[in-house]
Amino acid sequence: QVQLVESGGGLVQTGGSLRLSCAASGRTFSSYAMGWFRQAPGKEREFVAAISSSGGSTWYADFVKGRFTISRDNAKNTVYLQMNNLKPEDTAVYYCNVDRSSLRLRFGKYDYWGQGTQVTVSS
Repeated sequence: QVQLVESGGGLVQTGGSLRLSCAASGRTFSSYAMGWFRQAPGKEREFVAAISSSGGSTWYADFVKGRFTISRDNAKNTVYLQMNNLKPEDTAVYYCNVDRSSLRLRFGKYDYWGQGTQVTVSS
């Protein structure tokens, strides 16, 4: 059974940085795409970034391009999200998920999610 544990969130000021981590367990994920999503209060969960199984391809939502970088360590079954130049509108709970299909991953239609990690950006 897949388990996802997100960490690294916190409170930062506008312009600050955070690095999120998501550790996946339950199987070997080297053949899975991995991705990040976020959900702000009162809003639906939305796609943020995804990375292919090899790490050779990445995809980003327009609102984070140039500010966020996704990476992964297959030896650790872990995906990271480096977030720079944070803005108050980035405030949300951040979640990760995995899928064999990078396209399906970006739709984010899953029943299972980890507990997420809270990111709060103060103005």
